[in-house]
Amino acid sequence: MTGKYVIGIDFGTDSVRSVIVDASNGAIAGTSVHEYTMWKKGMFCDPAANRFRQHPADYLEGLEKSVRGALRGLGSGITGNIAGITVDTTGSTPVAVDRAGIPLALKPGFEDDPDAMFVLWKDHTAVREAAEINALARSWGGIDYTMYEGGVYSSEWFWSKILHIMRTNERVRQDAFSWVEHCDWIPALLTGNTDPLTMKRSRCAAGHKAMWHEEFNGLPDEKFLISLDPMLAGLRDRLYRNTSTCDVCVGTLSAEWAEKLGLGQDVKVGVGAFDAHLGAVGGGIRPYQLVKVMGTSTCDMLVSPMDEVGDKLVAGICGQVDGSIIPGMLGLEAGQSAFGDVYAWFEKLLMWPVSNLTASLAWLDDETRERIVRETSEKILPELSNRAGSLPDRETSLIALDWLNGRRTPFANQELKGAITGLSLGSDAPGIFRSLVEATAFGSRMINERFLEEGLRIDGVIAIGGVARKNPFVMQTVADVLNMPIKVANSDQTCALGSAMAAAVMAGIHPDFGSAQEAMGAGFERVYQPDPSRAGKYDELFRKYKVLGSFIERDTN
Repeated sequence: MTGKYVIGIDFGTDSVRSVIVDASNGAIAGTSVHEYTMWKKGMFCDPAANRFRQHPADYLEGLEKSVRGALRGLGSGITGNIAGITVDTTGSTPVAVDRAGIPLALKPGFEDDPDAMFVLWKDHTAVREAAEINALARSWGGIDYTMYEGGVYSSEWFWSKILHIMRTNERVRQDAFSWVEHCDWIPALLTGNTDPLTMKRSRCAAGHKAMWHEEFNGLPDEKFLISLDPMLAGLRDRLYRNTSTCDVCVGTLSAEWAEKLGLGQDVKVGVGAFDAHLGAVGGGIRPYQLVKVMGTSTCDMLVSPMDEVGDKLVAGICGQVDGSIIPGMLGLEAGQSAFGDVYAWFEKLLMWPVSNLTASLAWLDDETRERIVRETSEKILPELSNRAGSLPDRETSLIALDWLNGRRTPFANQELKGAITGLSLGSDAPGIFRSLVEATAFGSRMINERFLEEGLRIDGVIAIGGVARKNPFVMQTVADVLNMPIKVANSDQTCALGSAMAAAVMAGIHPDFGSAQEAMGAGFERVYQPDPSRAGKYDELFRKYKVLGSFIERDTN
């Protein structure tokens, strides 16, 4: 094992990060982050319509530049001893591909068509299609294919997105031979086998987002799909039957990608998975330790030995899948559609006059204006957190809902909207911000209660991600609302580290995930202990949050 290195590649919402990791001790030898060029410019997206698309060219550029950046300056003693690569990506983030597995957006005539690009996880253009899937699953007279997806299918997921684009874009429908998840396409690309009929497909992606299960003989039956929409006829046969966990090797680097990355062709490439699932691995997940991946949204991950859950179906979550997080264990996923995005929305709201009105001030030169906008943007959330954290508890009279991007768990409903109640002429920005932070914490508590109500236990909470490491006010609020200690993982690249751990197992360096975690884990940087007095007060506010949520949901329906 001595001298072996692995690469973990984390394709996030805004950027891709690559890390070179010593498989013997988890030490980071090199790291590099590349922000997606077109995504950063807002290209191909329409937030008002909940459309979020990413061009495959961004992924290709980011893959090459981030890996080469991480390798820069490392000697042959490291680059020559890299044994494996595993990638994680957002999801469900599928794309239409041709017979050779090439995303349509990389072909002439489709370069600027958003429907030919990867449909990002937070794209909610397929709300209608998700509703149709849910209605049909309960009424068609056969298997309820949502049974292992928490009983509710989401517009964020595979079939909803595919059906929406097939219905609304005839050119893409006619040219799409098949559809591929981002986490499946990158390993296929790296190994030179992008044939959609033979590429290995991720158990994680298929089980949580595509209604795949061994009990169903794979994907939903053709009769169900045709009942949903006749245009889906034949697509099942052009997708896949079998899936693989992320300890499985896809192959070795192709000559093309070995040259592009500056690596040898003997480097093994593993089956991919979603960022939250491998982030949970990197964060030290163990049975009944809930890992919260806290970023723009959240994913809440739990694992359990298969024989302890048995035939129990956990309703209202985002799926339960054998081996989706740790091979051999049941992986359970829940989450919030917006977490950090809620705070980012409020920041953008407050920044509107700064960004827009300063442009009309003729006496303000461009350099000074840009500095004002930049520095205000950098300081606004930290200052709001400081002021909100110092407010007396008695001033916590506002109640907000965190559904600004719909609700993922419990019981996915992307048509729901956010709300704030209790506003008065005395309400100010720190007070409103505090109510939004409390709302996201209450949303977290709803997830915990969903697991507990279904008979699962939560022995501890681990937090990873940007929010967990950067905002103590948010983390203390969540600890108080949950009334549980929260351990924060000691790594700012936990998802990439989890991918590296998976690569180490896949390449045969470690025998299993537990061994890889023990050797390569980064530990924890701090623990947030709940304040008993605040926890008691939050019980009452949480009750009001649920009352407000019930009212808004009834109104929406």
